[in-house]
Amino acid sequence: MAVTYNNLYLDVRKQLRERGVDAATLEARELVCFGTGKDREELTRDGGLYASPELERQVWELVERRLAGEPVAYLIGEWEFYGLPLDVSADVLIPRTDTEVLAAEAGAYVKALGECRVLDLCAGSGCVGLAVASQAPKARVALGEYSESALKICRQNIRRCGLSGRVVPIRTDARQKPDRTLGEFQCIVCNPPYIPTGDIPGLDVSVRDYEPHLALDGGADGLDFYRSVSSLWQDALAPGGRLYFEVGIGQADSVLRLMRTQGFGDIQVVKDTGDIPRVVFGTLLTEV
Repeated sequence: MAVTYNNLYLDVRKQLRERGVDAATLEARELVCFGTGKDREELTRDGGLYASPELERQVWELVERRLAGEPVAYLIGEWEFYGLPLDVSADVLIPRTDTEVLAAEAGAYVKALGECRVLDLCAGSGCVGLAVASQAPKARVALGEYSESALKICRQNIRRCGLSGRVVPIRTDARQKPDRTLGEFQCIVCNPPYIPTGDIPGLDVSVRDYEPHLALDGGADGLDFYRSVSSLWQDALAPGGRLYFEVGIGQADSVLRLMRTQGFGDIQVVKDTGDIPRVVFGTLLTEV
């Protein structure tokens, strides 16, 4: 029996809710839009029309994959971050709302600087660097990423956001000392892999089985990248420049101490919307 687009959406939402999907309303809309080839406005406009059996089948196939654990962002190939629509693939982490705190804090600082250079290290999809660039029109931003597959997504997102004139992708390894040809940046922002290796098997199936472990695994205690970036990358940070990190739950104090031992001062911790310490940043002190 044929169903309307609106009823198809309601049926999908109900199914997701019954299976315990927290964001059932959002995910149902995205799956129905993608499966039927309609954008949000078209779905609302055509809600009373009947969906073809073929389109209905496509939507339910997507729902089955979602209920098996595959994230919606990977199913539809895109996700929104800080108001920016971005391409995503299984080669990059899905941009998360928690990370918008990092983008907001660094973006406000960079905007106040005016003309400057910014490095988004461990860039993934490029979401943080692109969000900073969108807030600070005088800044030039480099998206530093080790994975060639992730760099491909960075390039797509630079074009998609219309920021080709100010944002460039570069291949870098955050665990190695940077090449001097990179020059100096007034701000380095980094959302590194920070899950302790032993915790990865216990992650939710949607993360453990689908998101890239290269972007998750932060070593035995989850702090490997904080050590390497705060020590090895100082040559790429201008004296008096700032280093911004996103941190995992319970890591803020450890990262703060690491930064202090590496010569950073004025270190601050910022909480996310869930009242969890999520961003740690400090200033590279100049020698007296």
